[in-house]
Amino acid sequence: MRKGLLIALLIAMVTTVMADGKKSLADYCKQIDEAIAHSADYVAAHEKIIGEAKHALNFEASDKGKYQLNFQLYELYKPFVSDSAMYFLGKCIALADKLGDASGAVKCRSLMAIKCANIGMYDEALNILDSIRPVGIDTLTLGVYYDAYSNVYSELAYYTRLDLMKQKYQAKADYYKQLMLKTMPETYETCFLRREQDAQGEGRLEEAMAINNQWLKTVEKGSHPYALVALYRYIEYKLQGDRDQMMYWLVESVLADIRNAAMDQGSMWELANELMLMGEIDKASEYISFTSDCANRYGSRQRNWQIAPLLTHIAKNYKSQSEATTTQLRLMLVAISLLLLCLLGVLFFLHRRNRQLNIARMELKGKNTELYTVNQQLAEQTEELSTLNSQLSTLNSQLSESNRVKEEYIGRFMSLCSQYIDKLDNYRKMVNKKMKNKELEDLFQMSKSTELKEKELEELYQNFDSVFLHLFPNFVNDFNALLQTDTQVHPKEENRLTTEIRIFALIRLGIEDSSKIAEFLHYSVNTIYNYRARIKNGALDNRESFERRIKELGTIQ
Repeated sequence: MRKGLLIALLIAMVTTVMADGKKSLADYCKQIDEAIAHSADYVAAHEKIIGEAKHALNFEASDKGKYQLNFQLYELYKPFVSDSAMYFLGKCIALADKLGDASGAVKCRSLMAIKCANIGMYDEALNILDSIRPVGIDTLTLGVYYDAYSNVYSELAYYTRLDLMKQKYQAKADYYKQLMLKTMPETYETCFLRREQDAQGEGRLEEAMAINNQWLKTVEKGSHPYALVALYRYIEYKLQGDRDQMMYWLVESVLADIRNAAMDQGSMWELANELMLMGEIDKASEYISFTSDCANRYGSRQRNWQIAPLLTHIAKNYKSQSEATTTQLRLMLVAISLLLLCLLGVLFFLHRRNRQLNIARMELKGKNTELYTVNQQLAEQTEELSTLNSQLSTLNSQLSESNRVKEEYIGRFMSLCSQYIDKLDNYRKMVNKKMKNKELEDLFQMSKSTELKEKELEELYQNFDSVFLHLFPNFVNDFNALLQTDTQVHPKEENRLTTEIRIFALIRLGIEDSSKIAEFLHYSVNTIYNYRARIKNGALDNRESFERRIKELGTIQ
């Protein structure tokens, strides 16, 4: 019976762990939203505890008892309202001096310096510390004194923009940190914090996690100290790349802060930043607004400085995503319109060529009829007729070749237009889907990339090369036969043309204008001129007649 009960309990525990491990972002946000909805209740409960401590203070007669109650109020206000915490800490300093408690006076002044540094009052913090004479105090208080110096210089090193001062401040911070670590017990919260930060900074992640595991055992789950341990545990898993665990511990820290009515919320700021990176801009904005209100109540300039850039970035993301989507749609419409205009131009050109061919054929028919009717003049006009027939045959051949080229390219062009319209529609569906799913970061990255344009250009040139070599399979060999050996051009890939050969392929098709060639190949006009001049300089014979001979190369297959 007991064995069956143990198995059932084990299965239940495994199921619970698996369920927790599979929590989605929506589940986490739901937990946080519920905590925020009850935040006023948590604040009221905390204010009630503060009220009870103040009431007790009013009836306390001894200076020692007053010192203890004022220090208790400092601890209660420490994460709640910065100014009030400093006020009661000032009361503690006055009472410690009155009692002749050197350790208490040094401890409270050191804590006052830390509070000043935490809200950006660096000059005041250093003045307080420089006024302290750490004589006749206990070892633990000396550690607090060293930690205060380390804290102030760490803050200065983090926020200064001058590299020289950053190095100077960091060196002092490290010096006092080592003194603190030698003085305080390893199980003290500050020692856990500094040791874990050092291990993280030096890449000793296993050691950092081991320190955090020890630290976690010393705090009560859900308490305010637990929030700090959970925040650093989030950082540990973030450095390891474990996203599931990282989000779990970040949310644990956020919930502990809210439920303990903490107004100085570093974890909520981190969560808003993570959500923004995931593209969850609405939730990020909601949470950063909540933590901004808390920071204003707490009275921390540093936290407001951290929050302000994130709020600005969220607003810019809203605007840029909207503008990028609108611009893309407009560009697609313009591209489709241009393609349709090009298609109409090609159809008009083909119609005109066909009319010219019909006229030429009608003229030829008329000439033949006239020749038959003037049979008596056949002898005198035989030579003239032969010449005329030769000219007409050449014209007919050119027209047939032109028709074949136009038919081949128009067929391929219409196929490309149809494919491009399908691609645009698929792209529209994909954009619509991502907008519905709020995958705005993906859309933003796609709108920045030129990969689509480069891919389409490569496909266009590949189609051009394929059709041209299908029509003129010997063009590359014939082209190189007109050039000196050291200037000949050989494509690296089969059934592909180089840029130089592609320019003269267009000339072979009758497109001689450098500006039109530059437009098709997406080069500057000067670049096209340079390519043409360089190739002509390598011609075997007269360079002036080189392009004319190019036009005569090959016969259509």
